[in-house]
Amino acid sequence: MRFSFNGMEKEIVVLIGGPSSGKTTLINALVKEGHICYPEISREVIQKAQQEGIEQLFLEKPLLFSEMLLEGRIKQYQQAKLETSNLIFIDRGLPDVIAYMNFIGDSFPEAFHEACLTHKYSKVFVLPPWEEIYTSDQERYESFEQAVEIQMHLENIYQKYGYHLIHVPKDTVENRVSFLMSELKK
Repeated sequence: MRFSFNGMEKEIVVLIGGPSSGKTTLINALVKEGHICYPEISREVIQKAQQEGIEQLFLEKPLLFSEMLLEGRIKQYQQAKLETSNLIFIDRGLPDVIAYMNFIGDSFPEAFHEACLTHKYSKVFVLPPWEEIYTSDQERYESFEQAVEIQMHLENIYQKYGYHLIHVPKDTVENRVSFLMSELKK
């Protein structure tokens, strides 16, 4: 599905998947090929909170963290609409925020749902949990088992918003890029 913004047809494509599924590596490869890509913003939010003395903002204040992510992802979406390119990739989308809130069993304001309905993506590519490449660090604290559970929440939420999910196979980054480009031509 293509959208028309300011008279220009545009595809805003989101890449989703649990922690350490290869999204950032894929985004970096797309950037190297000259594509417009927006990075995951949660690391930025986490690092800012850590500088302010909050070690794990998502665990300590999940609603505040989620509100900050939602705001940042809305800004990314609005900026993507203004790009001169007709194809933009985004690392994680607005429904990810709801999926993570569901993962921890927390509630959220109706505005989260409204934001997901208002800001629609052209296509959604899903990168599966991949234990062989899984790593954790100061910003990625989930275990691999939790990453698998998060993946289920992500897929469920995106499907509830009516998205057809395109599953990216576990493969080399070059083959994953080729797969994306092939699927985008369909």
